[in-house]
Amino acid sequence: MCRFFVRYPCVPWGYGLVVTDRLRAVCDLMMPVSREMAGLHEYDGRLQDLSPDGVHGALTAMAAASRSGPLPDAHDEAHLAVFEESLRIQYGVLELHRRDPYPHLSNLELACYDREYARRKERGKARARHLAGWPDAVRGSIASLDLVSAPVAQALLGAARGLAAGLDPAAGPEEAAAVKAHARLVAHLEAAARHGDPDPRLGGEALAALMGSAEGLRVDLGDLAEAADRERARLTGLLTESCRALDPHRPVDELIPALMADHPDAEHVIPEAARLTDEVIDFTRAHGLVPFLDGECLVGPAPPSRRWAMAMMTWAAPGEPETPSWYHVTPPEPDWPADEREEWLSVFSRTSLPAITVHEVAPGHFAHGRALRRVRSEVRRTLHSLAFTEGWAHYVEEVCLEEGFRPRDPRFAIGVALEALVRVTRLTVAIGLHTGGLTLDEATRLFVRDAHLAPAAAASEARRGTFDAGYGRYTWGKLEIMRLREKARKKWGHGFSLARFHGELLKLGSPPLGLMATAVSGT
Repeated sequence: MCRFFVRYPCVPWGYGLVVTDRLRAVCDLMMPVSREMAGLHEYDGRLQDLSPDGVHGALTAMAAASRSGPLPDAHDEAHLAVFEESLRIQYGVLELHRRDPYPHLSNLELACYDREYARRKERGKARARHLAGWPDAVRGSIASLDLVSAPVAQALLGAARGLAAGLDPAAGPEEAAAVKAHARLVAHLEAAARHGDPDPRLGGEALAALMGSAEGLRVDLGDLAEAADRERARLTGLLTESCRALDPHRPVDELIPALMADHPDAEHVIPEAARLTDEVIDFTRAHGLVPFLDGECLVGPAPPSRRWAMAMMTWAAPGEPETPSWYHVTPPEPDWPADEREEWLSVFSRTSLPAITVHEVAPGHFAHGRALRRVRSEVRRTLHSLAFTEGWAHYVEEVCLEEGFRPRDPRFAIGVALEALVRVTRLTVAIGLHTGGLTLDEATRLFVRDAHLAPAAAASEARRGTFDAGYGRYTWGKLEIMRLREKARKKWGHGFSLARFHGELLKLGSPPLGLMATAVSGT
């Protein structure tokens, strides 16, 4: 648990703001994200219509709303327009609702109601309405999901089955109907896993359009692949140097497994993460790395519906009342086999957990969430670029290394390098898988060789690339932020500081990467 509860006035949702028809139409096409990440709880108990007719109707409504005229603020107008174009590409051009089950699974997700943004009774009623909507939502999903490839279905079957964990058909007719609907969706995906197209590729042109439209940039996949190669070489050098500083007599491939095996036991993972949370908040505040670092950050296991997540931040969203944010750190279950428990606990090693905590807490996601609550633009508070959000949290891992976090312990640098090597390999694999340059087996071997993952973890990472084609966003976002930082150094000269750069950047909320330059240019 964080011990710093300094309070600053926050701008509540609706503080002099009006959600425009254009913004509403965009949020209607991304209900689960709007509900949880932005805190638009008017979507509680509602499910997005992802049937063919529902998607067509929502796209038509968004196109009509977009003709209502530009927003007064030029940056907000550009930000909103990027999201409009991105949704048009995702659903109108690429028709991802036909080939990607993930948005359909997110639409059914009940875990959001475990969060303490409102009274338990109010959240319970919303959850019940949401569950009652499952049968209609599943009918729409099955009607849409006619192009699911076998590898994508196989990769997401576990997540699909887990949606109904804890549901009891004997609890009442609505819950029984939801369980039956869920079984139909799982059966549909199982059939796709057996009989679907064995090729999960989007194709290079589609991948570039998907990534670029989401960030307001034109994407050259060849250039991006070369940037990933350069970054991998730099990170491998950092890893090698840091391992040598820790133990000059052991090769990297021998040292890393030993470091991963040095972790707290299951009972002490959460206390260890809580101590680290205090440490990274102290460090971030002492070095002035972010403009705001207030509120409560609690540390504990994820609710039962999200125990699949080893570590994650659930922030108090910009549209919600002031509530605690949670750094969820989930130990393995006591009844797991010993080898699975050990593999899970290795993620919380004393080499990797500090970098993870920087990423999730400060100056990463928790600190970013606090800044989002100060933004006075409804567009910036509501629409978050994933490449910026994850790129920021990844970027600050290396910022802490540069600024001297644990300077006498090379394990922190090793942890930063290892986390970064996984993410840069994701970028390479995403491009390779979807342009035909890599098979799943080849992608798995890259994660073993370049990111030092165990074979099971490497296979899981490769499978994720089949449905999450943009999961190279961590590295892409980090590299773009670092590039902009160098521009700020040159432009501001002696006036440059990390505090100034980070403050100007976070004023933009979670901007598409193509719009970040406003932080430096001011226009």
